[in-house]
Amino acid sequence: MICFTSYHQRLIFALCFLLAVPSCTKDDPQRHLNLGNWYLQRGLVDEAIMEFREVSRLFSGDASKLKRKEYNILGTAHLKLAIAYTKKGWWEYALNEAKRSFEITPNKDCHDLISLIDEKIALKTGGN
Repeated sequence: MICFTSYHQRLIFALCFLLAVPSCTKDDPQRHLNLGNWYLQRGLVDEAIMEFREVSRLFSGDASKLKRKEYNILGTAHLKLAIAYTKKGWWEYALNEAKRSFEITPNKDCHDLISLIDEKIALKTGGN
């Protein structure tokens, strides 16, 4: 058992603990996805984009080694990134991310988002 005899020892221990805790969760993709969702819900789109891109970066290695849960996190991050890009009006980026999401985790939400973004791009370009 640790026995602290002085205020300074307790303070040093507390600071070391606080510095160590964030580093334990620093590279947790689920944490970045949750934080990105939190930012997006509050309208902090730029911060959300950074968090969703961090999830993608953390999974940038060999995709064949990912587990099912990791595929779901990665696919969700790309879907949310596409949504964040639409809020910025960056339609081409949004379309690319939506397509990536569909490649990773094909589902109706991804398919619908791709269709909506395609329609928006067609409207902006005059239907060409």
